[in-house]
Amino acid sequence: MNSDTAATIASQLNITYNQVNAVLQLLHEDGATVPFIARYRKERTNGLDEVAIAHIRDAYQKEEAFQKRKTFILGTLEEQGLLSEELASKIQTATDSVVLEDLYLPFKSKKVTRATKAKNKGLEPLAKIIMSQPAQDAESLAERYVNPGKEVKDPKEALQGARDIIAEWVSEHANNRQIIRRQFQQQAQIEAKVVKAKKEEADKYRDYFDWSESLKRAPSHRLLAILRGADEGLLKFKVVVTDDSGVDKIKGFVLRGNNSCSEQVNLAIDDACKRLIFPAIANEVLQEAKAKAEEKAIEVFAGNVRQLMMEAPLGEKRLLAIDPGFRTGCKMVCLDAQGKLLNNETIYPHTGGAKQKEASKKVFNKIESYKVEAIAVGNGTAGRETEAFLKQIRVPKDIPVISVNESGASVYSASKLAREEFPEYDVTVRGAVSIGRRLMDPLAELVKIDPKAIGVGQYQHDVDQGKLKHKLDDVVLSCVNAVGVELNTASKELLTHVSGLGPGLAQNIVTYRDENGAFQQKSDLKKVPRLGNKAFEQAAGFLRIKNGKNPLDESAVHPENYDLVKKMAQSVGVSVKELVGNKDVLSQMDVTPFVSGEVGEPTLKDIIKELSKPGRDPRPPFKTTHFTEGVNSMDDLREGMVLPGVVSNITAFGCFVDIGVHQDGLVHVSELANQFVKDPNEIVTLRQNVTVKVLQIDKVRKRLALSMKQV
Repeated sequence: MNSDTAATIASQLNITYNQVNAVLQLLHEDGATVPFIARYRKERTNGLDEVAIAHIRDAYQKEEAFQKRKTFILGTLEEQGLLSEELASKIQTATDSVVLEDLYLPFKSKKVTRATKAKNKGLEPLAKIIMSQPAQDAESLAERYVNPGKEVKDPKEALQGARDIIAEWVSEHANNRQIIRRQFQQQAQIEAKVVKAKKEEADKYRDYFDWSESLKRAPSHRLLAILRGADEGLLKFKVVVTDDSGVDKIKGFVLRGNNSCSEQVNLAIDDACKRLIFPAIANEVLQEAKAKAEEKAIEVFAGNVRQLMMEAPLGEKRLLAIDPGFRTGCKMVCLDAQGKLLNNETIYPHTGGAKQKEASKKVFNKIESYKVEAIAVGNGTAGRETEAFLKQIRVPKDIPVISVNESGASVYSASKLAREEFPEYDVTVRGAVSIGRRLMDPLAELVKIDPKAIGVGQYQHDVDQGKLKHKLDDVVLSCVNAVGVELNTASKELLTHVSGLGPGLAQNIVTYRDENGAFQQKSDLKKVPRLGNKAFEQAAGFLRIKNGKNPLDESAVHPENYDLVKKMAQSVGVSVKELVGNKDVLSQMDVTPFVSGEVGEPTLKDIIKELSKPGRDPRPPFKTTHFTEGVNSMDDLREGMVLPGVVSNITAFGCFVDIGVHQDGLVHVSELANQFVKDPNEIVTLRQNVTVKVLQIDKVRKRLALSMKQV
């Protein structure tokens, strides 16, 4: 591991060199995952959490890419015989990519420019003379370079070519670019206007029809909205600075006289700034701002996905799950407590008359036949109406009717995975199954869906998709391993996200389980084809076996510490089985005698905590959401109404709340609380039950403005 790289990262992240070095060794030499390091190698990293470890990993990848770019540039310049000692030193000591690329810019191969055309006409010597700004008449100097054969017809054309060459020199000088860069970074404004011919079509971007604000202060959601509007051809925008202070600074460095040649250089500087530097730097600072906005959007989206995946599970209950619809009917499925499909049927409760009576009979028949304990209803089209129907026919009060967020269910139902699981059923049946299973265990079901399809983000389809996937992979891995996975019932998709496994080993585990029956102990995993010691080490702590041979297999205690737990039990005169869950004994236990070179107090405290409540689920207890009866659409709303709702999405500018009218309303960040709110996540969480007041109803634009602080 490169010690310079580790030192650089330690400085960037304000942590110790030893912590960075330990993480990099674990990641690259031991093949460890982020969750494994955070949970089971606290002594090595001095207690770094998943966030810090991921930052080290990402910083290392970025630094490695930067160093590779340096090596490439140095090699390229050396091959071309352009690498002086001074330039090599500047490149080697460059600390960021902007400086590095500025140094390389004058030597990069480029398209044919006005300057290259002028050089081809033999005007570079004239440019050099004028750039030295001698006290000579520029036009007289230019007369020597008039050459009709090379398309230089007169001194005026010669001077124009010389200025083009000088302008390129000025624009490629690192110091000049840095002067303009600083000005843009501090002063740049982003100005947006509507494309006049598309004013009606662009109504959703009405706020930006004539908009201007500081680029560096523009919130991420506004910048991304403007960029989306421009991509759709509805808005046009530009990034500008409003004064010439940067240009004046460059002139102060470059101009050395007040003569005819200096005037030519002065004109070239103006041209260089307007035609070359300004557009390039404007694009550069825009891309920087966009990258920051995307980073914020990715963080918002990832936070929402994490909350959705860590949503409270109803647990193992026999379910009636309904994917609601009007004309096409409601697809109804019965699931056992493990989510297995037992029966499916279509009912038509919203067509009135005999169909409604028939639907009622079928519902009660399913409840009785399959001993249904809860009813899951998708919250999409006809969701509220279906809930109302179930209340109208008086479903037993001990069977809760629960609205389930069905975002992404249709994506799953049409996926290859769903077709493989239910080849004989259509997408509506698969969708209803997904809705029911999502109520039982959101995490186990959501891992089957591309997180982008869940729909709880902010411009997630506009951002860098590679960075988004990278972040979401981290979130899914973190959530799955935080909750733990039941080895004998988990799907291949869930096992795929267990630390150290992946799709290949996950499939091998399922195949082995199908052929040999349930795993009796974690050590049996080593019998699975291609699952070696390294994969076992990474995965074992995050897997669970209920009622197995070893009581510790139901806990998050890593098998590498089973012997240690045995010694701990012996020290207090009980068996391991008697120690597990014995809070009285565990609360009094002194861990000091068990500290060793491999296991320190952090791990021992984790073991005590886990033994006190083995296999504990970190997710919150389940709570149902109840909407106001009779409020089913925007037509039922009135300003001033106070209604219950559930937080459906969190963004940088507020949160959206589902109040049961098929159109989520926005609680702007200014309406969340009676104090300044920097981050909506400080006030609300996804799927939280809240009470809101209706402030404004815009049926045309399908927008609802709500308030929490005014309730």
